[in-house]
Amino acid sequence: MIAVSQDDMADDCHLTNLLNYAFQIVVLLCGLDEVTNIKNIERFKKELKVCNQLIDKLVEPPVSFSTLTNTVETIASPESTILQNFLDAFTEAAESSFGCLYVDDRIVVATRKWWSLSSNELVLLTLLISSLQRCSSRDIPIFLPDSHPTIPHRLMTFRLTKKTEVCVICGQTPNLTDLENEVGRFWRPAYDSLLSATSIVPRNIPSSMVLDLNIQCFLLVNTETSRCLGSVYSSPESSGPLGDFLTVPQRREVLSSFYKKMVGTFFTSVIEGSDTGPLEFTHQPMETYITTDSHKCYALQSGPYQLYVVYTDSIPTYAMRSVSHKTLSLLTKDKNIQV
Repeated sequence: MIAVSQDDMADDCHLTNLLNYAFQIVVLLCGLDEVTNIKNIERFKKELKVCNQLIDKLVEPPVSFSTLTNTVETIASPESTILQNFLDAFTEAAESSFGCLYVDDRIVVATRKWWSLSSNELVLLTLLISSLQRCSSRDIPIFLPDSHPTIPHRLMTFRLTKKTEVCVICGQTPNLTDLENEVGRFWRPAYDSLLSATSIVPRNIPSSMVLDLNIQCFLLVNTETSRCLGSVYSSPESSGPLGDFLTVPQRREVLSSFYKKMVGTFFTSVIEGSDTGPLEFTHQPMETYITTDSHKCYALQSGPYQLYVVYTDSIPTYAMRSVSHKTLSLLTKDKNIQV
């Protein structure tokens, strides 16, 4: 596979990560046997067409931080404990142990088995679901690239509300129609909780959580659990007493660019090859920052956590460190945040 990209001054590990995802998409939808034992090249070309939509989604400007960080994006819902109970019951009824509930293509809760999937598989499944047209239910044949690359499984998805979707991975049973008939029975009592979980989108954190007014957006990554939590809506887009705010697309671009410049250069992550640059230091960098005319950025790592924050240009440079540490403590100690 060959990738062509503009030079964004980021470490090569990020482009390698993109190539890896492109290959894993082929395995996800076609299976490893079809890739490694090509008997008819023309037939294989036709089979690859099923991957086009997902690869297009991969190379588009991202609206999620999952493929960038190789971790799956979550949201912090106060209803997570209640929704976990509903999900566990529905997954058991589906004769499966792999179940997940998405809100706006981000995970709210998932079963233990779902979380046991590799970071590649977690991200690819999320990417697949977000790339498909909305419909009430689906039954999609898939392969799990890391755990079962040659054994076909079925990914069944069910739309619960406009922004919520529940997914299970099954074997040959049950039948999609049979399980579809059970959706209302299991999830109708959870309707208020689903609406409550949806209400925190797109901020992705509860409205009760108050961040420093200088914070425009942030990205929290846990390199042990392969999960992340990001928000580009943590402050208004309009100008205020603290100065001009970036627009949401600008925030996403700045935050993504900042992450790519830090990982592989100063910080290591779950992205393969990201340790090359940091190994050149005689010490382990723990914090770093950038200042510009329009904004300031700060990054720190503590244990398994990495926090990347974009601030307004009006925040004093010396204050970024203390605000970033307070924000990390706030995000990691909140019981609603399972990153």
